[in-house]
Amino acid sequence: MTRSRKLVVVAGDRRLRGARFKWAAVLVFALLFGAAVYLLAVRTTTGQRLEDAALRGSDQVDPELHRVALEAFHTISVTSQLGAAFVVALIGLLRRQVLLAVAGVGVILGGQAVTQVLKYHLLTRPDLAATDGGFADNTLPSGHTTAAMCLLFATLIVMPYRFRGVAMFVTLTWAVGIGAYTVIIGAHRLSDTLAANAVALVVASTASLLLARTGRIRAVVSPEPHRYTLRTIFVVLVGVVGAASLALGVVQTVLAASAHLNDEPTAWRLFLSSQWLAAAGSIAAALLFWWTWYRLETKRRHDPVSSR
Repeated sequence: MTRSRKLVVVAGDRRLRGARFKWAAVLVFALLFGAAVYLLAVRTTTGQRLEDAALRGSDQVDPELHRVALEAFHTISVTSQLGAAFVVALIGLLRRQVLLAVAGVGVILGGQAVTQVLKYHLLTRPDLAATDGGFADNTLPSGHTTAAMCLLFATLIVMPYRFRGVAMFVTLTWAVGIGAYTVIIGAHRLSDTLAANAVALVVASTASLLLARTGRIRAVVSPEPHRYTLRTIFVVLVGVVGAASLALGVVQTVLAASAHLNDEPTAWRLFLSSQWLAAAGSIAAALLFWWTWYRLETKRRHDPVSSR
């Protein structure tokens, strides 16, 4: 083995060890974050009152914006999820990696299974804010947000490294929008979308660890820098949008902090805050998972452990 080849192998092994640690850390973080969101937003009176006020604020949304958001919301259905699972499985099989196809489909269907079990069987919403009707129902986690984020993560997992930028451009923009749209149409609270992001991260990180444990991931070492300039620019732009969304959400929350929750202007500010923070949360989850897969791709069992 030549010296340059040895250096490539060493660098690849180091990157793989780091990736395993990242996925384990993200998995634990997502579990703790999801639990914290549930406890603070659902199991406290203040959390319920704030989010219910934001739901009332969604009634003031412009009808045209509501229509657009509703159309995007309805792009996610049982049929579309099965179709997405089929496409992800097909990509894995075309790459001659059966386990990859299983992992990709598992992220999409497993994320939805976990969400439905949590929402309808394990998690409850106590009546702490004296609400009734739809406001009293448990809606955490958001099934639509979970579906969108799991599709994004499954796509990042199954796509070859050289095509991942294109896949991110198509799926990330749509997936991030779904979280905000669920808030705009009043179907979900902010906490629902944040918990859904946590579920997607847990499922996708678990699938990534499984692939790593079975020797199905390799490092992409020293790629030609100019080939990935557009991908870098896109990630930076997404990060800027996420930071702006976070800032706008915090500003609206601060403006509403000292006001009366039953006032329409306050409800509107809390709604705007929820919308921006939902987008920021999805962007943060997307970039976090992308970071764990930085310069990594899947491989067949006996393929080299690194590639240029």
